[in-house]
Parts: sequence; C-alpha cells; structure tokens
Amino acid sequence: MPEHSLTAIEQLKALAQGKINAVELLEQTISRAEEIVPLLNPVALKLYSRARQAAQEADKLRASGKGGRLCGLPITIKDSQFLAGYPCANGSQLLSDFIPTETCRAIELLEQEGAVIFAKTTCPEFSLTGVTHSEIYGLTSNPWNIERTCGGSSGGAAVAVATGMGSFSLGGDGGGSIRIPAGFCGIVGFKPSFGVVPREPCFPSWQSLVCYGPMTRSVADARLFFEVMSEGFPKPAKKSPGKAPIIYSEDLGFAPVNTDVREAFRRVTGLLQQNGFDLVDDNPGLTSSAVTWAVTASYDAAENARGNAYNLDYLGEVAKGFIDFGEQFSEEDFAEAQAHREVIRAHYAQMFARHGARILITPTLGCEAFPHGTIHPEKIDDTHIELPWLDWASFLYDANLVGMPTCAIPMGLGDEGLPLS
Repeated sequence: MPEHSLTAIEQLKALAQGKINAVELLEQTISRAEEIVPLLNPVALKLYSRARQAAQEADKLRASGKGGRLCGLPITIKDSQFLAGYPCANGSQLLSDFIPTETCRAIELLEQEGAVIFAKTTCPEFSLTGVTHSEIYGLTSNPWNIERTCGGSSGGAAVAVATGMGSFSLGGDGGGSIRIPAGFCGIVGFKPSFGVVPREPCFPSWQSLVCYGPMTRSVADARLFFEVMSEGFPKPAKKSPGKAPIIYSEDLGFAPVNTDVREAFRRVTGLLQQNGFDLVDDNPGLTSSAVTWAVTASYDAAENARGNAYNLDYLGEVAKGFIDFGEQFSEEDFAEAQAHREVIRAHYAQMFARHGARILITPTLGCEAFPHGTIHPEKIDDTHIELPWLDWASFLYDANLVGMPTCAIPMGLGDEGLPLS
C-alpha cells in the first residue's frame, strides 16, 4: 500500500521507522494531488515550493531527534484560513487579492509540531453553502461519483482526505461545514466544542458559530490533531463514562431521513447493543433550529457586508442571496434568535440529565450526496426541500448554536454506492 493512502498515525510510524522520509512522503502526496486535481478540483492554491522546504527541514529535525508530533506529515488547510503571505480568497472574487499578514493560531500549532502544508483546499464563496462551487474556483466533485456534490463548505478538504491527498485537512464548521462533506465523502469530520481550537486571526463573520476541526480517515487521527490544536486549553476528563447510557435518535423527532440512512443507522445502533452498550431512544424535544441558525448566520453576514462596504456586484448569486436574506431581519429578530439558543441548550442539558448520559447518536445527514446544480437536495424521501438555508440539514445546526462537540463518522454505503454518515 502506498504511504499516501495510510492514516496519519500510520504515516508517522513509517516516518519514525525510517521506511520513508518526509521529502519522499511529500512527493508521493503531491503526485497523488496532481492525479486528483484535474478530476475533482479540490485545490484552491498549491504550496509545493513552501512544502518542499518544510519537508527538508522536517527530515533534518527528525534525524537530530528534535521533530514534533507531526514531523514531516503532509496536510492541507482550507482557503478560508489565514496563512501569512499567501492568498486567502475564501472562495470569493471579492477577496481574490487578499493576503493575510498573520497565520491562524490553529495552523501555527500544526506547523510547530512539524506538519507540512502543501495546499489550500476549495470552498464556496464565503464558505456559505453545503456544496463546494464558486466563480473563482469552479466545481469540486465527489470522489465516489463525480456527478454528485462533495458537500461543503469544507468540500475540497474532504475530497483531499478521501482520495489520499494527505491524511488530514483542517476544516471549518459554522453550520455543518465539516460534517456535511465528511458525510458525503465517507471520512471522519470532528467539530470540537466552541472555542477549544483557536481560529483567530480570521475573517470576522460568524464568530459565535464557527469552529475549526480535523478531517481525517480515522477517529484516532482526528483525536491526534485535536490534541495538537487544542494545546493550552484545559484537557477533557480522562475518566471513562463506564456504563452510562447512550441516547440515540434516528430523526430527532422532526428531521427528514431517507430509507438508506435509516437502515444503516439501525444497523449501527444494533451493533452497539450487541456489544453491550446501553442505548436509550430519546431526543431533546425540540423542532428544527434551522430558523434560529439562519437568522443568526444571515443577519451576521449582512452586518459584515455593510461594515466592510462590500461591492455586491463582485459576489455570486448564492452569496448575494444569503446577504439579502439576512437584510430582512431586525436587531430584535437577531436578539430573539440568540435567546432561543439558550432554550436549545437547556433542552439538551435536560435530555442528558434525564438518563445520566453524555453521548447522543444521530445520523449526520438524512441523505447521501445529491447531484450538482443545486445547493440542497430536491427532496429527502417524501419531504420536499423548499428553503435552501433551512430544511435539509436539520441534524447539524444545534451543535453550532450551543457549542457542543460533534463528529461525523462513516456508517457504510447506500444502495447508490454513496457514503452514509
């Protein structure tokens, strides 16, 4: 098996054992990228020269016994994330000339441990949608079926990891933007608790919603990168929850879910029960929080556009539409949405307290990847999807609104041969 297709932990083991050096692993990964880019278009910016210098330095450090935990590991970051001295368009023609002078702290932590950044990955304009398409970069496709979306907004990141273009990519999630593409591309995507992974300096919008997190091919890899990026924050308790029950819900009482997802989810919960886990079917007793999320996110986007005096003529139709959507809401509407976030938080706290539980399992998404040409599926089973910012991704919003950690984990393939999560 070529090293570029291994997990991050396996790659680091191969580097430590001298089976391959950082320069060789990087060249393998770049070769793989050059195969994938023409097919799926996951790369916004190639950083090969910078990466080659970093890989050479990593080999010197490893030889002297001074390399960090990620020494020599090729990775990618998202186009929306600041890397000093390199373009950061966030998928928009409007920002095509923007070059940050500072690097995001999460990226600094990765590089301090020896990670080698070789590319920035594609995202939709302003990272606004659950598909990855923009006027500046074009369309990024799903590696399982090029006629389907890879999800978004961290779509290029998911494609990179799924196809062996590095074993890790740094994603960002303000309303499912790690979990949607992770689910559609069949990888692991972890959105940490709010504020644990530092994202500043960064673009100013969605400050109360967005988290940065790892996108990987294994849960163990996601844990490794999370530990690196959360350096300096209090560590979580290591005590096992023991026999604490696990709450599960296949639809949270309101979310549209298709037959393939329901059947796969029931197989997963059945396997857990067979292996001795105590599962309890329950939900927080809410309806969809999509409206609360949409008011919060679109109002913030509209405020940001006004504050920066954006020339909307440079924006694509989707970004314009989202900003226009936010313009209809008043300060009172926004304040009401923020108050409702606390109601949502209370419902989740009460649900966990009812059972003495710490974990809730649901599907990540109610459907598999849908065809290109739209920003949402036409329908999920018998539920027609009408509002692009609402309806279709109902499982995702609560974690952003209340700051909970959440992880997308693959649960097999559906009848169309597409990943389910």
